[in-house]
Amino acid sequence: MKNAYFAGGCFWCIVDPYSSMPGVEKVTAGYMGGHTENPTYEEVCSETTGHKEAVEIVYDESLLSYEKLVEVFFKNIDPTDPGGQFADRGTSYQTAIFTDSPAEKEAVQRHIKALESSGRFKKPIVTEILDMAPFYPAEDHHQMYHLKNPFHYQAYKKGSGRADYLKETWSMKIDKEAMKKKLTKRQFNVVFENGTEPPFENEYHDFKGEGIYVDIVTGDPLFSSTDKFDSGSGWPSFTKPIQPIEEKLDTSHGMRRIEVRTKASDIHLGHVFEDGPADKGGLRYCINSAALRFIAKEDLEKEGYKEYLALFE
Repeated sequence: MKNAYFAGGCFWCIVDPYSSMPGVEKVTAGYMGGHTENPTYEEVCSETTGHKEAVEIVYDESLLSYEKLVEVFFKNIDPTDPGGQFADRGTSYQTAIFTDSPAEKEAVQRHIKALESSGRFKKPIVTEILDMAPFYPAEDHHQMYHLKNPFHYQAYKKGSGRADYLKETWSMKIDKEAMKKKLTKRQFNVVFENGTEPPFENEYHDFKGEGIYVDIVTGDPLFSSTDKFDSGSGWPSFTKPIQPIEEKLDTSHGMRRIEVRTKASDIHLGHVFEDGPADKGGLRYCINSAALRFIAKEDLEKEGYKEYLALFE
């Protein structure tokens, strides 16, 4: 096990993308880089301690690379903002990566150089690379906040401007006319028109094969059969995704729900509810089969998903 440390503005929004990644053992919200010991949230927000809101990630490097952690970090922040992140201003919300070895520092520098060369950002990247410093866990109510208070978390992420920025910066441009010819009518309705397929009349609701489920449009990994369970709802249900997906507040049809969408293609997957197995975190990702393609365990290496074999060891 190794530790990695990232400061990306509000720590709720940085815990979220790492909490369900394969190979991540634990993610803790906290404070780092200041000049006092054991600061409180109020003290850090007062901008008098020098700390930044940060996260500590404990991960298995045999399953997950440091470079992948860095990639995910930059896909969840605005690295060009020197004054904070989105609606949160001040030094406590500035972005930084705390490294403890020349190898980690070089990995971050390589990634920043690649991002700058990509032309994705119109302004310079200002995220700092800092030496390791003491990390102090935040108060209990801040830990895994996105799971404890999903509606407030999603409303904050949207209201702060982070959600829209990340969508605009990282979503792929999909040729929907081309996809109309590739997908079935039901698939197109679900993923691009926010449709819902009938319960119990879909491909994977009672499917029990071992493997992973990927985005029907891009092939990005989404869910694993190791996290699938029979919810009785008539749709495939999972306790967690295997890489970060987008969650947003959905008030359509007179209801308050959390919709789940893919980060890259921004297609509609389904919704997440708080009535899942308690011993697995209590969440139920209720997903439309039409948004998924299944890849069997024995085909993972052949189809370019070798790293996900670790899920079945």
